[in-house]
Amino acid sequence: MKIPRRRFLRLAGGAAALPAVSCVAWAQAYPARPIRVVVGFPAGSGVDVVARVMTPLLSERLGQPVVVENRPGAASNIATEGVARSAPDGYTLLWVGPPVAINATLYEKLNFDFLRDIAPIGGVNREPNVMLVNPSFPAKTVPEFIAYAKANPGKISMASVGNGSVSHVAGELFKMMTGVEMVHVPYRGGPPAVTDLIGGRVQVLFLTTSAAMAYIKSGQIRVIGVGTETRSPALPDVPTVGESVPGFEASNFYGIGVPRDTPADIVVRLNKELNATLADPAIIARFSDLGATTMPSSPAEFGMLVAAETEKWAKVIRAGSIKPD
Repeated sequence: MKIPRRRFLRLAGGAAALPAVSCVAWAQAYPARPIRVVVGFPAGSGVDVVARVMTPLLSERLGQPVVVENRPGAASNIATEGVARSAPDGYTLLWVGPPVAINATLYEKLNFDFLRDIAPIGGVNREPNVMLVNPSFPAKTVPEFIAYAKANPGKISMASVGNGSVSHVAGELFKMMTGVEMVHVPYRGGPPAVTDLIGGRVQVLFLTTSAAMAYIKSGQIRVIGVGTETRSPALPDVPTVGESVPGFEASNFYGIGVPRDTPADIVVRLNKELNATLADPAIIARFSDLGATTMPSSPAEFGMLVAAETEKWAKVIRAGSIKPD
């Protein structure tokens, strides 16, 4: 199914027709009280860490506290539905990540339509998934891995951090694009998957740089490929997977959204302050430490990214007959 990308453009700019007096009133009053950023995962998770890196500087720029509210459950669907049903007044924001693009196809029935019900504010950062193997694994490069997998069909166990996770669909995309056979082994989170990769009980894992970096630096696991289109500044000597598998891209993206019908001037204000925050050297350095790069954008640009990711992962989920836990 072709994703209607124009939806985001309409949501981002649809409020522009509000009466001028109304827009001026909003601009003068907003923000007049604390703002919530709803994160669909527990406190301390990788998603939560990124959100909390951003909120202090956003608070300074907006002149009001910006508070993270963790609302975990159903792979972030609970958080998304809650924000979609919130008042469109700019005081309830949604921390947007890859699950919103995956869940649109992964779940047969949702009580919301993300592309319809959430308007984009802008992107925050992009973090690659890296392709990891045990140091004793025979392959030291992506081409060697593909050759080994084809010579040993079905004998490689591919770990993931859970069914329908970015880790999972990245591996399924790799299988589709290379024609290799691997057995999927889902775990509940990254730590147990990494533990079994180190122990040699599974042979390959796609994981974010922030979750993998400490193990890479210690030599406990080997990184053979980076999932973004360009090499990661944190791992400049590691080739991208796409250098061997043209067109492969699998990364985590983060950004901010609001309920649809949020006034256009509030969307513009939030986007302006978000992009200014992303230009701060401290933020750039902090994300670089996590292996990520900042991703300033307009609301329309971020909306197009989410729509494109939704379309990409829909094809993978359907081809792999992937189901949620």
